Amino acid sequence: AKVRWVPEGIEIDVPVGTDLRTASKEAHSQQGDACGGKCACSTCHVYVVKGKELLSEADEDEEDTLDKGFDIRINSRLACQVRIEREGLVELEISRESREAFFNEHPDEAPPGWREKR
Repeated sequence: AKVRWVPEGIEIDVPVGTDLRTASKEAHSQQGDACGGKCACSTCHVYVVKGKELLSEADEDEEDTLDKGFDIRINSRLACQVRIEREGLVELEISRESREAFFNEHPDEAPPGWREKR
């Protein structure tokens, strides 16, 4: 399966069965990961732009955790809970919440002036 982060244009191939958090780490995308994939926070919050039909369905735990997130949309998912179930292209957009969490976790990778813009 192919995963692409827009608008960054990062794209990688991963095996079916891979969760989107693992794909993000392999791609070195700027996606947050505060709880380490335990569905305890919403810092890996992404928007599925394309390929929703290729992904596992959200379960009750994921939906409950997403309810605590920011700027939740109809296409919001927690990357740590979503597995790719079929071959094809999945396009993701990293939520602002997730990107901010990433920069908090990796301040050396934050763009200049990032904290002042918040």
